[in-house]
Amino acid sequence: MSDPRAPLIENVRLQAVACKALGSSFYEALLGHIVNDIAAAGPCWEILAAHAGAPADDVYSLRLLAGVHRVVLSGGAPALTARYPSTGGDGDAEAAWPDVRRLIADPPPSVLDALTRPPQTNEVGRSIPLFGGLLVIAARMGLPLRLRELGASAGLNLRFDRYWFEQDGAGWGDAATKVRFTQFWSGARPLFERGLEIADRRGCDRDPIDATSDDGRLALLSYVWPDQAQRFQLLAAALEAALDTPVDIDRTDAGAWVERMLVPSNPGACTVVYHSVFWQYLPDATRSAIIVAIQAAGARATPEAPLAWLRLEPGNIGDGFAELRLSLWPAPGGVVDNELLAKAGFHLGPVEWLAGAGLD
Repeated sequence: MSDPRAPLIENVRLQAVACKALGSSFYEALLGHIVNDIAAAGPCWEILAAHAGAPADDVYSLRLLAGVHRVVLSGGAPALTARYPSTGGDGDAEAAWPDVRRLIADPPPSVLDALTRPPQTNEVGRSIPLFGGLLVIAARMGLPLRLRELGASAGLNLRFDRYWFEQDGAGWGDAATKVRFTQFWSGARPLFERGLEIADRRGCDRDPIDATSDDGRLALLSYVWPDQAQRFQLLAAALEAALDTPVDIDRTDAGAWVERMLVPSNPGACTVVYHSVFWQYLPDATRSAIIVAIQAAGARATPEAPLAWLRLEPGNIGDGFAELRLSLWPAPGGVVDNELLAKAGFHLGPVEWLAGAGLD
């Protein structure tokens, strides 16, 4: 008979490889220990056994580590505070492992709760390519933008106007903010000088997080890998900026929500449906519903009330980057469908800008 632990072990190994590739040696090491503990039928197997057959994209090993990280951030594991880089620790994953294992063997409610939901980093680094795409839309359509984000989590990427974007001396955004993205574009860059205007903004999520609550802030920070200091600091700063920038995030299915959002005509603004590293987590029925709703709205779109679909999603398997793609209805000067604007990292990294100044 096949070993029921084998699929889980393979998924955790793949996640360890991904963490290494994305710059987290701390999680790479902890995931290696989790693999060994599962193989030995230890507490990691006991807590994850019920999810052994889950797809790799469900990332139960990262959910588990996020639960542990939350305990550390809340001060509930002093021995690990001295090890986790996010709490000023020395980053020694080998020394941390025995205490991590003990915590998993007797998991507090927050660890068990973390297993029930996929990670929501609400990665603000994704605002870099998304902002470039929104600049392209504003420049081409010449209208304010009506923002509608799918899988918005805490809505941090709906608040991008509270951040600062700069390249080669040109910039746009809130110059006083602590969330600063400088020199992240390679090759060409978007035309910051044209700027954009936000008509209104709204998002949806199956399990939204309140970025203005202490519990919500702690949950979001727990999803960031502990040894990625720049990501952690940017998220903390974005959470601070969120306190005085209200955003409505509806708790609902994305397929039904986007249909409702696209039914009314809104002349004088371009409606932008956008999402980032979101598509892979959806069931086929929800994907189909979103596509049908967007295509139907696209057929109704007019120059006075156009529609854009902007998405930052993984490219080909194994490429290691996400692709920023755009569709527009009606498109000035011809059809724009699935246009590749940029390539970018999944978290925080350089953006290969492919759309020139965004006016072509």
